[in-house]
Amino acid sequence: MAKLIKEKRYRIEVPAGKKKERLDVFLASQIENATRSRIQKLIEAGLVIVNGKKAKASYTVLPNDIIEASHPITPRPEEAEPEEIPLDIVYEDEFLLVVNKPAGMVAHPAYANYTGTLVNALLHHTKSLSGLNEPGRPGIVHRIDKNTSGLLVVAKDDFTHAKLAEQFSKHSAEREYRTICWGIIKDNKGEISTNIVRSKSDRKKFAISLPDRQTGKTEGKAATTLYEVVERFEFATYLKLNLKTGRTHQIRVHLSGINHPIFGDETYGGRKIVHGSTLPKMKSRIENLLEIMPRQALHAKTLGFFHPQKKEFMRFDSELPEDMKELLEKL
Repeated sequence: MAKLIKEKRYRIEVPAGKKKERLDVFLASQIENATRSRIQKLIEAGLVIVNGKKAKASYTVLPNDIIEASHPITPRPEEAEPEEIPLDIVYEDEFLLVVNKPAGMVAHPAYANYTGTLVNALLHHTKSLSGLNEPGRPGIVHRIDKNTSGLLVVAKDDFTHAKLAEQFSKHSAEREYRTICWGIIKDNKGEISTNIVRSKSDRKKFAISLPDRQTGKTEGKAATTLYEVVERFEFATYLKLNLKTGRTHQIRVHLSGINHPIFGDETYGGRKIVHGSTLPKMKSRIENLLEIMPRQALHAKTLGFFHPQKKEFMRFDSELPEDMKELLEKL
């Protein structure tokens, strides 16, 4: 019997006034969880039709084009499977553990990332993980982005999970990040407070939400990021950040919103020269720095919380990963 392959179908009408853009680039921004390389494979397989005809990845998308795409979906496993993946465990007891997650690792299985995740590694490490979440996410109390490195706390039982989750919900847990952003931030300390909303032009991104001119209302969720300058460089700033809220992509959106995107952050404008000279010598230097940092230069350095079982506040710290250390040294 032939294997039934599920697929998701898209019909996109390019809006009037749309700027010229390659087909593969445009679709990567429209289809959630699809990379540009994945889109190119769909185009090569003849699964993308533009105005009733097959098109190449280099096709220039025009206003009012009708694009139809079929995206095969890999069936999601009912439960995550244990995998022997090394873990950098900072602390562990019978109730919880604190892990230093490397950049490139997804926290839990999700669309297009069903293996190689932190959960797969945790299931191999221990049989004791909380079950409050939906299947596939045992023990996960909070998350950090795939390409952000740093500390996460994982719960081994439901009571511990619930009490830890409450602290993150009420923002009483301590979270300190370190980042390197573009440009010179003049104030030694500051606060960025805005609402954050999912981008209407790209469903994989978020954006700062501004008040409606007519109603004065602001969409999205309130978000506050505190920052402090650690060191300034020729065209970049090394920052310490604390979160009062924990919105998706919060730090990345906030810094991009004030024209200081995180160095290396492809999603929010951090892989192009935002500040500094564009002369050939400087351009070559910056390209070398971006090779050192193929991801956003963001690390969850410090994590503090009240231990629900031991009844004491615990704080954990981690070193910067090697790529950020090297970037700082070169800067």
